[in-house]
Amino acid sequence: MPSPLSIRRVVLYKHGVGYFERRGKVTGSETAHLDFKARDMNDVLKSMTVLDLSGGSVSAVSYDSTKPLEQLLSEATIRIPEHGSLTALLGQVKGARVRARIGGGQVEGVIVGMESFPVVQGEASVIRPFLTLLLGGALRTFDVLELGELEFLDEAVRKDLEFYLATVMSSYKKDSKRLSILTAGEGTRELFVSYVLESPVWKTSYRILLDEAQPPLLQGWALVDNTGDEDWVDVELSLIAGLPVSFIHDLYNPRYLRRPVVEVRSETGVAPVIPEEALAEASYDSVSEVADDGDFGSAGAAPSASMMPMAAPAPAFRSRSVGGGGGARIMRETLEQSTAVKTVTREVGDLFEYGVDRPVTVHRNQSALVPILHRPFEGRRVLLYNRATREKNPMACIEFKNTTGLTLEGGPVTVTEDETYVGEAMLDTLKPDDVRFVPYAVELSCSVSVEDGQDEGPVFRARLNHGTLVVEFFHQRRAKYAVRNKAKRPQTLYVEHPRTGWELMKDAPAPTETTDGFWRFKRELAPGASDTLVVTERTRGVRQYHIGHLGLDEVAFFLDSRFIDARVAKALREVVALREKLSQLDRDTQRLSEERDQVFKDQERIRSNIDSLKSGASQRELVERFVTKLNAQEDRLETIARELERLVQERARLQADVNQRIQSLSYETEL
Repeated sequence: MPSPLSIRRVVLYKHGVGYFERRGKVTGSETAHLDFKARDMNDVLKSMTVLDLSGGSVSAVSYDSTKPLEQLLSEATIRIPEHGSLTALLGQVKGARVRARIGGGQVEGVIVGMESFPVVQGEASVIRPFLTLLLGGALRTFDVLELGELEFLDEAVRKDLEFYLATVMSSYKKDSKRLSILTAGEGTRELFVSYVLESPVWKTSYRILLDEAQPPLLQGWALVDNTGDEDWVDVELSLIAGLPVSFIHDLYNPRYLRRPVVEVRSETGVAPVIPEEALAEASYDSVSEVADDGDFGSAGAAPSASMMPMAAPAPAFRSRSVGGGGGARIMRETLEQSTAVKTVTREVGDLFEYGVDRPVTVHRNQSALVPILHRPFEGRRVLLYNRATREKNPMACIEFKNTTGLTLEGGPVTVTEDETYVGEAMLDTLKPDDVRFVPYAVELSCSVSVEDGQDEGPVFRARLNHGTLVVEFFHQRRAKYAVRNKAKRPQTLYVEHPRTGWELMKDAPAPTETTDGFWRFKRELAPGASDTLVVTERTRGVRQYHIGHLGLDEVAFFLDSRFIDARVAKALREVVALREKLSQLDRDTQRLSEERDQVFKDQERIRSNIDSLKSGASQRELVERFVTKLNAQEDRLETIARELERLVQERARLQADVNQRIQSLSYETEL
């Protein structure tokens, strides 16, 4: 049965959902049916709102189970095969009361069963099915092929048959699920249903017409897609720009929780309990009784419209007329040789709504272009040069100021000038009065060349502290833009120079505009003329010197460069002199260490010679000679040891003096 609830209003959003409103008439306790795709059921159950606008009520909203078809059919009491469905059905409903029309008369009875008998037709015999009915106290058999009508009088049989057929029918659309709205009331009433579904994002495209004699004209179109299984016929269409929160939550599939297993606890026999005697008589405060007569308020009146929300709705239902209150504004721009476009727009928090003023029809699995804007705006043709975009030529742009009063969604733009296609561009989302450059073509009549240079500026600050001399200076760089306008008309050029953390020098021209990543410099170009723009920047640089490693030449250089004054230079020279003494002590220490090592080697040789000598007068004289030499070497080793100890102490004293002098130096100057 077709649904009496037709789609009346569609609201499409930029984040992948659509809001749908349906209205229709129901009578008495009629049930309204809606079919949805299985993947949409979670969104429907999360957002559906049902209202009976005529004083009736909505008792429930039921929907198809998630069980597979085979399992659903197994729960039915009736099974109808693919072939022989009539005879198989009548054979399964024995005992059902029926009314049969045979020829011109009717009979009522109870089905006893089905049988097949051979019937002679001419020279052949064919098998014909016969239905046996109990009529009063008699059995009668009727040829099934002669029955004109068979009506089931038992309500249970009819419901089982309808359930079976409806279940089979829904299986033909494997992705379709039926939702049934059960109503209660008297007479004919109006029913309202709204819900949110996943929907394609609506898109925008624009046309800009340039004419030197008139302000540029902007025409906007919205592209909407109907991917559902139902036509949108004369619906009220609204398009929302913005990004409200939306998510998917599984409400359709049954959810089960694991329950704890509790066992009966066995206990042993209980001994008699003797309560203790009370020490004093206890007193209790009386508890006041609260009467509950079932009322929830003084009036207790029910609302006139019964509402059964499935979950929090998307945009709340509202009754409104086009061009009504709520901040809506009607815009009409009728230009010569153009189609009039009237769009109702309004701000909804941070969202912006385009409401099409006329009914829209979009058939299922089709898309449509819907006009939403047609009006002039404040803008002009300019050139924009960005070295990273194109090195040799600027881009022809429209300096676009959004004076339409609307929030413009981003989308492609086709530009025509003097009735000729001249290029395409992408438009960012624009709030009212925002200004953007919209580049649409390469301007070959204007050429740009860039020459780069970089050097270091003089030191402007020197600071000496904790043994480190820090000098600060400026890195400087220069970009020279040479522009030539080969066109026969004057042109306005904006040069975008990258902002990389450097600062403009005082002799650089002031930028006309500043963005997050660029400075924009404006240049007016005469026909056939050339122009030069020089942009100079600087940034701070630092060099560090450890004065403990300086020589006299470096001290002289720092003094000549005014990094230090005469006092600091004198102190540094003294440090250099002390460092020279330290170097001499190191050389003396090394010399004595080498001499000691040589003495050790000589002693080893002498002891080896003594061990090799034999007894005898001549041998004893040689041994005495070696021993005398060893004694002299031992005296020398003792002298070397005392000298090395003195050198170590002297070096430690000088090093401490050097460190103290270095750490005590402090100086700062501005150059």
